[in-house]
Amino acid sequence: MVKTVEKIFSKGYSNVSENDTLSSCLSLFKAKMPPVLAVMDSNNKYKGVIARRWIIRSKLDPSTTKVKTLMKGAPKVAPKTSINEAARLMIESGIRQLPVFEGEKLVGFITDEDLIHGAVLEKWGNTKIEEIMTQEPIVIEDESTVGAALSLFREQDLSHLPVVQHGKLVGLLSIHDIIVHVFQPRQRQTTGEIVGEKVPVLSIPVKGIMSKPVITVLPKNTLRYAVDKMCKFDISCLVVAGRGKPIGIITKLDFLEPIAQLEKQDRRLTVQFSTKDVEIDETQRSLMIGDFESFSRRYGKNLESGTLFVYMKTHGTNFKGEQLLHCRLQFRTVKGSFFSSSEGWGVSQTFRLALDKLEGQILKSKELPYDREFAREYLRRISFPTSEW
Repeated sequence: MVKTVEKIFSKGYSNVSENDTLSSCLSLFKAKMPPVLAVMDSNNKYKGVIARRWIIRSKLDPSTTKVKTLMKGAPKVAPKTSINEAARLMIESGIRQLPVFEGEKLVGFITDEDLIHGAVLEKWGNTKIEEIMTQEPIVIEDESTVGAALSLFREQDLSHLPVVQHGKLVGLLSIHDIIVHVFQPRQRQTTGEIVGEKVPVLSIPVKGIMSKPVITVLPKNTLRYAVDKMCKFDISCLVVAGRGKPIGIITKLDFLEPIAQLEKQDRRLTVQFSTKDVEIDETQRSLMIGDFESFSRRYGKNLESGTLFVYMKTHGTNFKGEQLLHCRLQFRTVKGSFFSSSEGWGVSQTFRLALDKLEGQILKSKELPYDREFAREYLRRISFPTSEW
């Protein structure tokens, strides 16, 4: 069984200098198609990584912007690093391509695709898609605008949206689709464009830029089958369909989360944080851990074991010196998966709000036995009158 990255990581690498322009990176990505580029300093020492996706999404001028502007310091792993630890580091850092070092020597990279392919070749690959997919995905109507889609991507922290027409699946929209079909063409337009002829980009219907036909799978298909489809069509997301309607969605992150849980022997609830542009100090982290431990004491017996994945990022809006935050929780347990999200102005407050919403989802779950005391305590905390109970 594949337990470490040793036999599945991509050996060798392409590299650029931190002082090269982004244009040189794009040329290398086009010519050699590497998953990521290693960034070196003037002494040819490893400094970090840069991915094509970061360049495309940055909207920076690639002809003048230096590589060091966008490069990131990815967590380092060794050939003997376990696949679940590598997956955990990818989730925690938000970087899906990690450098593999033998001592001080860079020998290659392990990517999310490497981990997923290695994991599904084993017994775990026989797991049904319905066991790890995100259920009841948020969808968008085909006549809705790009602006509406961007709001959903931002507010719900999504990367893909199934597009429907009267409830029926007709397409799939990603952030990448909007960048490639809407924003990049606008950037390439000349300054001589007549103002009266401009089309408001946010008013474009999503049906004009969505991907179609949609590659779908069934809930009872295996994870191995899903990965084969992703590889065959070179896509990172599959819609799970039933009778022509989207009933689930599965992305690479949906694979990484359970991989990060593989090989765990202890029967308990754990938490993992992944932040983007959010600083969490020790006091805030202690408050969040305290809330989670209290949550674990209430539900540990019924849920048995699992991991709460906490994704937190800033929306970039300041209010009274604080940033507007978005917190998304994905709770994967042996009794099922639960999801919630919230927005707020403080780290611990936003997390607590999302955790309260998650608790509401758990209490409504058909997978768990009804517990009157848990329900009563939850309603008390959200200030719901319980005198009638």
